[in-house]
Amino acid sequence: MFVDHAPMAATLAAPILEAADAAARAIPPAFPLEATVAVNPFLGQAGMDLAHAAALLERVGGVALTQPRAQIARQVAAGRITDDDLAAALIAHPSALKPADLALLRARLHGPAPAPRRLPTVADLAARAARTDWPGVIARSTGLWAAGRFDGGQALWTPRPGEGAFRSWRDWAMHDLTPELAGLSGFCEHVAGTPDTADRAILRAAAALGIDAAAAPTAFHRLLIDWGGWAQHARWLSWQAELSGGSDATLINLLAIRLIWDEALLARHPDLEPDWRATVAAHAEPVAPTADQVLDAILQDAAERAHQRRLAGQLGSAAAPAGRPAMQAAFCIDVRSEVLRRALEDQDEGIETIGFAGFFGLPVAFRPEASDSVQAHLPVLLAPKLSATAQGPAPEEAARHISARARRAWGRFRQAAVSSFAFVEAAGPAYGPKLLRDALGRGHAPDPGGARPRFDPPLPAADKVRLAAGILRAMGLTGGHARLVLLVGHGAGMVNNPHHSAYHCGACGGRSGEVSARLLAALLNDPETRAGLAGQGVALPGDTVFVGALHDTVTDRVTLFPDGAEQSHAADLDRARGWLQAAGLRAGAERAMRLPGAGTARDLARRARDWSEPRPEWGLAGCSAFIAAPRRVTRGRDLGGRVFLHSYDWRGDEGFATLELILTAPMIVASWINLHYHGATVAPALFGGGNKMLHNVTGGLGVVEGNGGVLRPGLPWQAVHDGIRPAHEPLRLSVLLEAPAEAIDRILAAHEMPRQLVDHGWISLFALSDGRMTARRRPGGGWQAPH
Repeated sequence: MFVDHAPMAATLAAPILEAADAAARAIPPAFPLEATVAVNPFLGQAGMDLAHAAALLERVGGVALTQPRAQIARQVAAGRITDDDLAAALIAHPSALKPADLALLRARLHGPAPAPRRLPTVADLAARAARTDWPGVIARSTGLWAAGRFDGGQALWTPRPGEGAFRSWRDWAMHDLTPELAGLSGFCEHVAGTPDTADRAILRAAAALGIDAAAAPTAFHRLLIDWGGWAQHARWLSWQAELSGGSDATLINLLAIRLIWDEALLARHPDLEPDWRATVAAHAEPVAPTADQVLDAILQDAAERAHQRRLAGQLGSAAAPAGRPAMQAAFCIDVRSEVLRRALEDQDEGIETIGFAGFFGLPVAFRPEASDSVQAHLPVLLAPKLSATAQGPAPEEAARHISARARRAWGRFRQAAVSSFAFVEAAGPAYGPKLLRDALGRGHAPDPGGARPRFDPPLPAADKVRLAAGILRAMGLTGGHARLVLLVGHGAGMVNNPHHSAYHCGACGGRSGEVSARLLAALLNDPETRAGLAGQGVALPGDTVFVGALHDTVTDRVTLFPDGAEQSHAADLDRARGWLQAAGLRAGAERAMRLPGAGTARDLARRARDWSEPRPEWGLAGCSAFIAAPRRVTRGRDLGGRVFLHSYDWRGDEGFATLELILTAPMIVASWINLHYHGATVAPALFGGGNKMLHNVTGGLGVVEGNGGVLRPGLPWQAVHDGIRPAHEPLRLSVLLEAPAEAIDRILAAHEMPRQLVDHGWISLFALSDGRMTARRRPGGGWQAPH
């Protein structure tokens, strides 16, 4: 018989509920599979330095946040990390727990690192005592309910749609006999006797479990961690609600549900009280790093300083090509563009490339052709301000688009839950040849390009001019235009990959950059726009035409969308296609050397079609730096496809509006991507997507390993590891800005998010001058010598 504890006193209730809210905000959001966006997994710890975040996430998640010591030791032995790097990191760390000198640091480097251990839940303690896998029982039971409750259209049946999560689970759990069969007799009755709201349930369970205001923040965080990706999906729901000025209590509901399980287990096993009281006391202790965590943070910093030293030696200041450019091409800042940009510039010294965020400054909500869904093609930090839809294709393209729509409809039919079995019965034998072709990697790769996008409703002429002028200024394209200017978005053509959208454009909300590129090209070619730009101080030559394009990052092929420019610039387009093809082959050959089993650029096209290929490409694995400077600083320099390159010349940035935009949007997005890969590499159990070979798509939202349980967030192991060693070197982002330090300081002082990342060491920030690192920003403010 379970004991119903008296309600918690009102004076104690507020701190407990505040702790619940704080625990919810410590969870990072996870975006659905249709638009997977890289998110900083340490978003809730942005106000802590690395050592403190490591202490917290060891307590609640049982993970480390840094490279293994053995990996650092190998780099020291190989000379990649020098004594100067170690000494600089040692001096910079403020903790009194750090080694006294370099000799002691080196000695401890070779000592064993203790395995991280998280504090147990009541379910963990009960599992040890009763030899029943209660964490597994809870994960399977709650996962089964969550898969239905949060389903995005995949399931035929879901638990009573429209209800709040807590009430929905309560109705489910009162009839779910799984806990009873596993040995938790009376659980259904216990659930029936719980309060009818999540807040009241949290207060009652906290009282029953002896969780006070001091222990609640990390005790609650620990329980939310047990929900895995389901908690991160719930955090995404609140993220989306907050973007529109609302709120969502789903994550608090999940906390109440998990507390009820532990409340029931402790009542069933009163002998666990002493161990549980000790655990609560440990939760009540302040979060503070150990000497080992301080040491590992110093070693991580030393590895990053070594990388920064090597990067500084690669930069320069090349002379800008003389005369009118032979062609200009604006690419996304994505690190995969660095390889292709370098290869393209090598085709002709007159080719000029530009780096800019892949949504090209258009905050667009886009509705695809024949669809009721609306997609946000912009960074998740921003809200759409413009809307666009697909325009019907020209007559000569109509047949191709009808065919494409038919293929999509057929694909939805054969995959739908209602019709999939009928499809197998009716079409199975006839489908054999296609299945065989796909199994051998000889099927068709996805075709880029859809119906031409257009603004809907159309923009007034004055708005077109203001929008176009602002984008051209931010891109540094106010003069010196070529006859042909390409706007190159990027996407990834691949098959049979639930995480497909993770390889698309992060600046476009996890979608292809085609829509943004074609919209901007149409805007800049529009006669009304052209007529007004001169009045904005932007002069476009009459013979300059903008053409949207799409870079397929799997094959390094670039598709052009002339959208009407074929007649006037046919020769320019033919020449551009030749340059792009040659550059793509060269870039593909370089990238193929990193991919297991891909010996040549030709293999990349095969991998795009092969539905059994676990690594069609590496995505952004290896990303480690962000540079905002004129292209002359990096032109001709082999940066290994590891650097986000944003074109920026502060001398033309009146009021530093563009610098402010860079620091508050592209730099943040780059940091999130970098930390997304970092978390999946150093803490895959908590922030990784698990083994791709075991994945099952659930609810259209994410994947589970096997046939149920917790949703796995983040990148699959195959996306960051080649089976022998990590493909991603976990280094926090180094940001190099060619801009006055005073201007950078003013912007950071006005914006909390970038300031937190810099002040707490999640980003290392440097000022450049003429291609040279001149200063490093100190945490908390001020500048010092860069090394």
